[in-house]
Amino acid sequence: MRGAGTWWRGKSTPAKVETYTRWSFHTLVVVQVTVVGLVPFAHAPRGVALRIFLLVCGHAAICAVTASRALDWKRGSREQPVRWVVALAATTPAAAVIAVSAVSHGPDPERVAPTLFVGIVSCGTGFMTLGLRSTRHMFWGVLAGSVGAGAVAFSQGFSWPASVVAVGVVLLVTGFLTFTCVFSVWLLDAVYELAEARDTRARLAVAEERLRFGRDLHDVIGRNLAVIALKSELAVQLNQRGRPEAVEQMIEVQRLARESQREVREVVRGYREADLGAELAGARGVLTAAGIDCTFTGPAAGLPSPVQSTLGWVVREAATNVLRHGDARRCAVLIRVEEGLVALSVENDGVPQDAGARPSGGSGLAGLSERLAEVGGTLRAGPTEDGLFRLAVEVPLPSDAEAARSVSEVTP
Repeated sequence: MRGAGTWWRGKSTPAKVETYTRWSFHTLVVVQVTVVGLVPFAHAPRGVALRIFLLVCGHAAICAVTASRALDWKRGSREQPVRWVVALAATTPAAAVIAVSAVSHGPDPERVAPTLFVGIVSCGTGFMTLGLRSTRHMFWGVLAGSVGAGAVAFSQGFSWPASVVAVGVVLLVTGFLTFTCVFSVWLLDAVYELAEARDTRARLAVAEERLRFGRDLHDVIGRNLAVIALKSELAVQLNQRGRPEAVEQMIEVQRLARESQREVREVVRGYREADLGAELAGARGVLTAAGIDCTFTGPAAGLPSPVQSTLGWVVREAATNVLRHGDARRCAVLIRVEEGLVALSVENDGVPQDAGARPSGGSGLAGLSERLAEVGGTLRAGPTEDGLFRLAVEVPLPSDAEAARSVSEVTP
């Protein structure tokens, strides 16, 4: 059971829906075997009933393979199962005729034959339409299967009223089965499209942040680089003329280069050591764009700069892990300022498959542990008893920052 649970939790939501859809089709096949295949045992000789049961099982197996391959085709992982659809279209009336003929000379054919005929034809036609391309083709397939069922029923000795009833029953059952299969496939496609849209929104949020960083770099050093290029060109011309002013221009170029280097460092430092409130706001934007409900509780301002920078890194890494691992729907960040330390916890309901593993060298959590060690902090990460994944850190406050405990709660 533990292995099965791990296998199921390791699947993404679309993969879970696909597994559910696939086994729903297989369940319908099992219903065909149990409801249709076992009926003859109560109203026909045992040998005849056994042969009919094996016939129904063979027909059900073709239905199952056709449904599975049709689902793969709808998902784009396999070509259209034309051969299986043709095979099902050919074997369905043949199986129905053989089953009805086998029980026609039994003690109670009036009760067994209609059930066998309607069950085999309805299931075969319903799963056959799943392998057709369009809704229009499915409609005509259901209609043709129902009319064909009436013709076959009449040819097998059914009366005109009984044949008409067979057409109506087959049309009703086949239409319901076809609608169920088509709706299940449509729902599966919608789940996959939503998952792709969620990933796209998350990637767009990351791309937007990269563009912002690129704009900041351009605005900061673009002008200085243009001035450096012009002054370098001027210095070359002055040097070619033997003018002493060339030295002054190169000194100015050197000053501008150092100034640009300083400004770039400030931009990078601001990006890497962002304010905790800004990191919380950024995490909310990215996670919300990915369809994850976020809540933030606790003081995000008034903490010492080293603590702010460290917790900002924690929030950034935690948000990245929530996006990359597991399948979270909710995420909660709690900040508490206690006696001499700040505690931050990030919880989400998307427990990754390897949640119990310790951070390995080079991983994000290992990097956080190293950063926390620089300020005397600690980190704990792993699943909780209530099925959540929690990342909890504690960072001691500097001795002159005890007043930070009185800051009010801020929600970015």
